[in-house]
Amino acid sequence: MNYEEALAYINDKEKYGSRLGLDSIRTLLGHLGDPHIGMKYIHVGGTNGKGSTSAYLAHCLEEAGYRSGLYTSPYLERFTERIQINGEDIPQEVLGDITSKVKKAADRMVQDGMEHPTTFELVTAVGFEYFNRSNVDFVILEVGLGGRFDSTNVIQSSVASVITTIDYDHTDVLGKTLAEIAYQKAGIIKENGLVVSYPQKMEAEKVIAEVAYEKGADFVKLPIDNLKIRTSTYQGSVFDFKYKGNAYENLQISMLGDYQVMNAALAVTTILELRDRGILEITEGQLRSGLLKTKWKGRLEVLSRDPIFLIDGAHNLQGITLLADAVKMFPYNRLILGMSVLKDKDYTHMIEKLVPLADQVVVTEVNMPRKLAAELLGEEVRKLTSNVHVEKTIKGAVRKSIELAKKDDMILFGGSLYMIGEVRSHAINLLTK
Repeated sequence: MNYEEALAYINDKEKYGSRLGLDSIRTLLGHLGDPHIGMKYIHVGGTNGKGSTSAYLAHCLEEAGYRSGLYTSPYLERFTERIQINGEDIPQEVLGDITSKVKKAADRMVQDGMEHPTTFELVTAVGFEYFNRSNVDFVILEVGLGGRFDSTNVIQSSVASVITTIDYDHTDVLGKTLAEIAYQKAGIIKENGLVVSYPQKMEAEKVIAEVAYEKGADFVKLPIDNLKIRTSTYQGSVFDFKYKGNAYENLQISMLGDYQVMNAALAVTTILELRDRGILEITEGQLRSGLLKTKWKGRLEVLSRDPIFLIDGAHNLQGITLLADAVKMFPYNRLILGMSVLKDKDYTHMIEKLVPLADQVVVTEVNMPRKLAAELLGEEVRKLTSNVHVEKTIKGAVRKSIELAKKDDMILFGGSLYMIGEVRSHAINLLTK
């Protein structure tokens, strides 16, 4: 199976939808020889910040000389971005070869009377097989949805379970309250393991601490009082952080926004805990270098500065609120907002957060069943402003936003992570012409 055939096969299985539960992925991996067993995992769950925190962890480990596997979702521009080792995507020919093997295992499951694995289960199996073949030292494993019944939770143990911010998202699947959602997220905590958590709202933090206690796991909370942000601008941030006798001054990150400082500090806390436990070795210089080198496409990413063209993958209310705050860092005259949302999100409140900041709004839609049609989104936005432009295609929306912007303006696209990859590609092409 070549790369194109592999993608066609994987994407075709979207028809099976999503399925929470571990029986299917466990059986699939069993037919593959259980490639997931025996590797060292840092398992990352939460609502927002999973991708960025995972990237910080992966880059710091790479700087320390480790082969660091990174599994994330979704991808922005290339499918192979989802499975990386030391910043390099899985080679296309390797993806094709492993997918052929996974297909045979999936076909065997169907022959045995089981349901066909979902797309996410297939991709997760490909990732485990690739990391196993490549003899990685650590796998940074990002949860797809929830945690407790997510396919990534098929792993038997982890060196750390990292939980980023928890907020309302996927409430139809994970629960209507923060406590219910936190219970699902806390499902990645392993027996006698280590859990490192972002400071949560009280009802969520209580659940995480209870699950950790029941599992006999050490519960570590990011000591946010020991974190001091020195500067936070549209060019990056500098901060001080103290942890267990370690005092680091003037740590630098190139990713933008105060919340990225928090994600970086969460990664640092995890790494220092693992170092104290003798699980890894890392110097202060390597830690600093790893933080500074970390980039994560589509997260407050500046594509140009004349005019400023900013993209961000915020796709729920908490993320949009943080994005609205981050916009204040940038110097601009007018804001041209490009927006697309999914119909199962709290888009009404997302609109209320972002649209009042904008002078012009360009609405569009993603090419997937869960999209909110551009016309419907336009109707919602018109409740707040009359300066609305409807563009059905993302390419058309990018072109329109560039036409509207003058040199001292800022273009911002947000609202859907599924939109950002296409926006990025079109913007780079149009801005360089």
